[in-house]
Amino acid sequence: MRIRILITLSILFTILWSTSCRKDFEYTASNGHLSFSKDTVYLDTVFSNIGSSTYTLKVYNDTKDDVIIPNIALRNGIESFYRLNVDGVAGNNFTDIPIYAKDSLFILIETTIDITDNSINELLYTDAIQFDNEPNLQSVELVTLAKNAIFLFANSNTEHIDLYNDESGNPIQIEGFNIPDENLNFTKDKSYVIYGYAIVPEDKELIIDAGARVHFHQNSGILVKNKATLTINGELSESDELLEREVVFEGDRLETEFASIPGQWGAIWISAGSTNNTINHLTIKNATVGLFVEGKENEAEASLNISNSRIYNSTRYNLWSKSAEIEANNIVLGGSGSSSLFIENGGSYSFIHATIANYWNKGFRFNPSVVISNTSSNNGFGLDLIKADFKNCIIDGSSQNEISLQSNNENSLNYNFQNCFIKFNENQSSTNDSSFYQFDNPAHYSNIQTNGNLDYYFPFENDFRIGLDSEIINKGDVNTANFTPLDIIGITRIMSPDLGAFQAKEKEF
Repeated sequence: MRIRILITLSILFTILWSTSCRKDFEYTASNGHLSFSKDTVYLDTVFSNIGSSTYTLKVYNDTKDDVIIPNIALRNGIESFYRLNVDGVAGNNFTDIPIYAKDSLFILIETTIDITDNSINELLYTDAIQFDNEPNLQSVELVTLAKNAIFLFANSNTEHIDLYNDESGNPIQIEGFNIPDENLNFTKDKSYVIYGYAIVPEDKELIIDAGARVHFHQNSGILVKNKATLTINGELSESDELLEREVVFEGDRLETEFASIPGQWGAIWISAGSTNNTINHLTIKNATVGLFVEGKENEAEASLNISNSRIYNSTRYNLWSKSAEIEANNIVLGGSGSSSLFIENGGSYSFIHATIANYWNKGFRFNPSVVISNTSSNNGFGLDLIKADFKNCIIDGSSQNEISLQSNNENSLNYNFQNCFIKFNENQSSTNDSSFYQFDNPAHYSNIQTNGNLDYYFPFENDFRIGLDSEIINKGDVNTANFTPLDIIGITRIMSPDLGAFQAKEKEF
């Protein structure tokens, strides 16, 4: 009996072994019967000579037979700017690729496009992945828009500088290089791509024309040195989506998935001793610190005049100021990982028709939208806050209280809010000195609104236009509005000013 069982098991094992080790699968040719996850693969816009993200195409065999694809190749052959990887193997031409019945394979696609003609600003590059040959040829189109650009980076003589301290008190060191004299005027003709920190040297001025686009690589930015000047001459655009006359600062990844990722690049740093900087119609997005402005201690200097500008989606602060003198009107400071506006170590400030609203949704946020202090967050050293005036402004966000006033009780802390919306819930306040928030105290406040429906368009997308249901319509001071008679998108506000940077308008969806 045992012998019979052993013989039976041996026969079964032999059958199973021979089946599992079968190596003579029969394939039929694909014969044009493949299907694809996409008819066309659009690789988002890239800069010339900068590699793209990786895109995926899935190839399906929906038949009941195991098939073999005789050939997979790029239409432009070895001259193509595209690169393929078929089921883990890199190349541009593949033969006899099998797909089992009801199975699929992945093709990964990348590109680096070289625009050799400097007279060309944009190039729409196309190719195709071809499967099989005639008469069974199938293809999937590949499309990429490549932009020519001016690249600024350190060739030699780099400078190592401590930018600022991180939240743990550790210095952030940057590598900088002087912008050559011939590049001190950014135009709209081509985009600019910056690697490292581009330094505006002492006694030099960087002028940026309307419509210019400036892109920063990771850990890159602009440093305006002592006695240097930054002048940004953006203009009002016809389209608030295209911003064709606006100056735009953003990261160097142009793919759609990077459009709202914060912290892609460093900061714009206006250092102490840099005076008479002017910014008009500038958008800064997706930085670590959007704009960092330093002034000289105990010296009244016109550090910056900024108007009609937007800064949002910074991982740390949108506007960070130390001991500076800033005049700001028609500005939007949106979502940020910490405070949207952080003023420390005193200084002198005027904000007119500003929308400061922090609806950060990329993680936890512990600080209020606006922090104003006469001390340094780094070493506790204090300086006088000469003035911090806010008129016809919005201070708002997704937290219960969106303002913090901090004093060392040694240096002066002068502040004044007139015709402002300030989100503040007294019952939810954790402040140590409630005397700072007596909104009926005429010495510091007049016509303050602390709650109500602002009727933003899309606050979590940093779109702080207000609709006709807003409760801040016609709440602005007319005399103040005369200083900036048009809102940030060119709508008149003189007769009935609303609070913030935008006049109310009917929502458009």
